[in-house]
Amino acid sequence: MISEADLAAIWLTLKLATTVTILLLLIGTPIAWWLARTRSWWKGPVGAVVALPLVLPPTVLGFYLLVAMGPNGFVGELTQSLGLGTLPFTFWGLVVGSLFYSLPFVVQPIQNAMEALGQRPLEVAATLRAGPWDRFFTVVLPLARPGFVTAAVLGFAHTVGEFGVVLMIGGNIPGETRVVSVQIYDHVEALEYAQAHVLAGGMLAFSFFVLLGLYGFQRKYPAWGLR
Repeated sequence: MISEADLAAIWLTLKLATTVTILLLLIGTPIAWWLARTRSWWKGPVGAVVALPLVLPPTVLGFYLLVAMGPNGFVGELTQSLGLGTLPFTFWGLVVGSLFYSLPFVVQPIQNAMEALGQRPLEVAATLRAGPWDRFFTVVLPLARPGFVTAAVLGFAHTVGEFGVVLMIGGNIPGETRVVSVQIYDHVEALEYAQAHVLAGGMLAFSFFVLLGLYGFQRKYPAWGLR
C-alpha cells in the first residue's frame, strides 16, 4: 500500500532530518557551551530566542522565514547576489527552516549536560596544564556525551514530524519538498484514508518508540533531558 510517492516522501524526510541533525549539533554545541558558562546579561535574551520555537506557532516562524528568504528579503537578496537564487520551495529552504524550528531540542539537552558537569573536572584539567580547547574536547565533550545523544535523537525526531514550517517554506513539490507529514495531508485531502493510515501509523510508531527509548535513557541520565 506504500506508493512510489510515499517512498520518495519517506526518503526525503530521512535526508532532511539527517542533514538538519548534523548541522544542529555543529551549530548548537557552541551556543549551548556559551549558555552553560556565561554570566552575561545576554544569557536570558539569547536563551529566550533559542527556546522561542517551543511556544511560537510553526506557521508564524515559517511566514517570517519565507519573507526573509524571499526575493525581497535580506536573506533572499544575499543568496541572489551570490548566484544561489532564493531558498523558499527548495530542499535547502527546508533545511534552514528546520534548523530554526528544531534548535531548542538540540541546544537545551547539550546545555543541561554541560551545566551538570560543574567546575571540578575543568579545574582538575587546568591543573594538569590543559588549555581551553584541550579541556573542551577531552573533558567536556566526553562527559557530556549523554546530552549529545539526547539532542541528536530529539533533533532528528522533531524534524521528521514537522509540518507547518516545511509547508510554509517548501510548499508541496514532489521529490523536492514533499515530506511525510505533507504527504499524509495530501492523502487526507484526496480522501485516501488507507494510504494516510499507513504513513500516519508509521509516524505514530516511530514517535512512540523514540520517546520510549529516550525516557529509558533519561532514567539513567536524569540531568540530561529537556528543561
